[in-house]
Amino acid sequence: MKATTTWTEGVSSVLTNNRGHEIIVDLPEAKGGQDLGPTAFELCLMSYSGCVNTIFNIVAKKMRFEFTALEVDTIGHQKDGAPTFTDVEVELRVESDASDEKIESCLQKTLKMCPVGVLFHQAGVNTTYKIMRLQKA
Repeated sequence: MKATTTWTEGVSSVLTNNRGHEIIVDLPEAKGGQDLGPTAFELCLMSYSGCVNTIFNIVAKKMRFEFTALEVDTIGHQKDGAPTFTDVEVELRVESDASDEKIESCLQKTLKMCPVGVLFHQAGVNTTYKIMRLQKA
């Protein structure tokens, strides 16, 4: 796996995964950027959210339970002026007929397999999780 970053202008850059996918990172205007995309730091939290969502989906299929909606919020906190996240809250919202126990089991398996979450854990970031059920429309 390889990622490449190319400066474009100001403080913005284009990141590529060298498989044809790109994203712009920038700073908000208040911090000297043009706000053309998320900051690299925000992208870390976005990656965590996306990873939990993706791995949960894979694990749910292996466990043979279906859902009709899945949303994951990650909320990062920095204590005492820390340069990075010290705590992250992960809120998983799912619409499914599966039992609470099955959803919890799926989430626990997801957390062990999510590579971004593993990196956060290895970095000493305290992570808490909450599961909520979405109501069927």
